Amino acid sequence: MGTPPPPPPHDHGDREPTAGSYPRRPTTAGPRGDLLLGSIREYGADPLAAMGRWRDDYGDLVPLRFGPLRIRMAFGPIEVTEVLAAHAKDYRKSLGVRILSRVLGRGLLTDEGDSWLRARRLIAPAFSRERFTGYDQTIVAATDAQTDGWRDGATVDIGAEMSALTLRVIARVLFGTDITPRVGEIARLGASIQDHYFDRLNSLRFLLPAWLPTPGNRRLRRDAERFDAIVDEMIAERRRDDDRDDLLSRLLRARDDDGPALSRQQVRDHVVTLLLAGHETTALALTWAWLLLARHPVAREALEAEVDRVLDGRPPSTGDVTRLPYAEAVVNETLRLRPPVYATGREAIRETSIDGTDVAPGRTVFVSMSATHRDARFFEDPDAFRPERWLGGLPRDLPRGAFFPFGLGPRMCVGASFAMLEATLVLAHCTQRWRFKADVGEVGARPSITLRPDRPVTGTLQARHAG
Repeated sequence: MGTPPPPPPHDHGDREPTAGSYPRRPTTAGPRGDLLLGSIREYGADPLAAMGRWRDDYGDLVPLRFGPLRIRMAFGPIEVTEVLAAHAKDYRKSLGVRILSRVLGRGLLTDEGDSWLRARRLIAPAFSRERFTGYDQTIVAATDAQTDGWRDGATVDIGAEMSALTLRVIARVLFGTDITPRVGEIARLGASIQDHYFDRLNSLRFLLPAWLPTPGNRRLRRDAERFDAIVDEMIAERRRDDDRDDLLSRLLRARDDDGPALSRQQVRDHVVTLLLAGHETTALALTWAWLLLARHPVAREALEAEVDRVLDGRPPSTGDVTRLPYAEAVVNETLRLRPPVYATGREAIRETSIDGTDVAPGRTVFVSMSATHRDARFFEDPDAFRPERWLGGLPRDLPRGAFFPFGLGPRMCVGASFAMLEATLVLAHCTQRWRFKADVGEVGARPSITLRPDRPVTGTLQARHAG
């Protein structure tokens, strides 16, 4: 299937940001907010709009109060890079992320310290370039399996279709498992768990103990127990047939020089994290891409022309990625406008600073992908969908920290290059045969743990070629 190219770009910007590399926004006192809740009501009403206003009105490092918590939000590349990369050792994941450990356990997303580093080293080879050549066949086969039931003129929920497709891919690639019968249930459980945590965080209910028998806590417990049962079935099945070399088998066989094998709980935590995070972010990126292409026919036609010219009817492979620059540009522009992870937080564990501003231990700093990606200092007409902006010198000229859909630094998403490969190949392969015409009106973004459409993205399929 060809020699793997360098991983698709995901950490754009070769230049380290400096004070003279872009016009700075001086930080002011920040919004006053409510006497009791501070700015959490404004944030909860519309997180994306609130972060955009704070960026424009108060500067690149904005002080805020969420109830009793005093935080800062970082919007400039210098600030983002210092928090996530240059001073990463001074922080741990924020309280909001740590609360997720009640469901995710101590997986790659929530863990810290030596156990996180060990897990990172175990999991990273599954996403290495050497494995991409085999993965492209799995991605194409899963795409064929998902779209074989599509029919010309049929109405589909493209979000549900992309979720089912990416679940097929991640389960097959990482765990060697066919989860087709469970796809709908896994997607539903993931969405329910997300909604529970986002509602808690936006109302300060996260300060209440999780053991209180509230309706939300009881529902979360039921969903988590069912999800655990699904994962337990996957692990038990693999223990009965462990003669494989996928990630799940390696986790079950893992040893290192100074530690025991991973416990059943540790294996479960990594599987849950990778299954949920590994499929949903890519599914959301693809869903938003289909919607944006449906709304911008010139961009859609440019993508179709590139796919037809380069692939000439054959399935795409890893080696085609560098020959499909417009397809990759569509993915990058989608990640700029609708980043599935739209903000993330870090809590200082020692005295540190951000561009000369002191940060005390225990203080939380949030960085906002959604606000920084729409900053007019770095992106002309920042709210417009223009994939062609990525075809020139923009990726090279951006300061580091201006575009970071997968994070930065040591905690950058371990599967970033794989996610780009998957999204580009799925988009190209579907485009060979299908056009999606959205039949819904204006679709807004619904921030939860990830950035989801605020309604099902339904539309009509139009067959492009008979093959």
